[in-house]
Amino acid sequence: MSFGLGHGKTLDPAPGVVGISPDELPPLPDSILDDPDSGRVDPRLWFTDPARPFQIEIGSGKGAFLVQQGALEPDTNFLGIEWAKEFYAYSADRVRRRRASDGSLANIRLLCADAGEFLRWRCPPGIVAVIHLYFSDPWPKSRHHKKRVVQDRFLGDAYRALLPGGEIRIVTDHDELWAWDTAHFDRWTKAPPPDGAVGELTGGSAAYELRSFDAPESAGESELVGSNFERKFRREGRSFHAGVLRRLGGA
Repeated sequence: MSFGLGHGKTLDPAPGVVGISPDELPPLPDSILDDPDSGRVDPRLWFTDPARPFQIEIGSGKGAFLVQQGALEPDTNFLGIEWAKEFYAYSADRVRRRRASDGSLANIRLLCADAGEFLRWRCPPGIVAVIHLYFSDPWPKSRHHKKRVVQDRFLGDAYRALLPGGEIRIVTDHDELWAWDTAHFDRWTKAPPPDGAVGELTGGSAAYELRSFDAPESAGESELVGSNFERKFRREGRSFHAGVLRRLGGA
């Protein structure tokens, strides 16, 4: 059974420097369906200082946000998860070159994987401070809506992975995707989670609260994130939607 994890493109130098290597993320065990926790791997151990706060960016693209924000927050560890091999390789090599030139960005690692599957099968509970989701693929055709990142399953898996008070930070330029996202937000912020998804953790209360989005320090004037996609879309005159889901409840 394959969940599309640990298939990173070889970099120079080899994965394990910036890109996550197969030794760091071995294949899922055969027991995964009988024991869903058997594939857990603590990603904080992939960094030189595992005690630092840990954040994930889903869909890191060419790495603009990671490089900018990682330089401003050297005491935070950032894991960028990118499914597209060419973008993963570009971002990892970008971080590697910067690290080789001035010694910075040792707090950034890259993983070529399906981020939703990583949260579900790999990530231990209660370790992530922030999940960044910026300009994800809108998958506009109805038959592709199941590929959108924001789903009830994703929100449940993210809830388990986040620390109490942790956040999912979301920005998109796509109106219809935002309507889809907010419909899901309503089910998780205004009532107990659907179908008892994480009811054992929330005590039957709402799982998240929706908050306004505050731009990170790395964003430029009038920017929300400052990613390559945002700058491209701004030149095209597009408008944007943004919000923050804050995790409620205890551990």
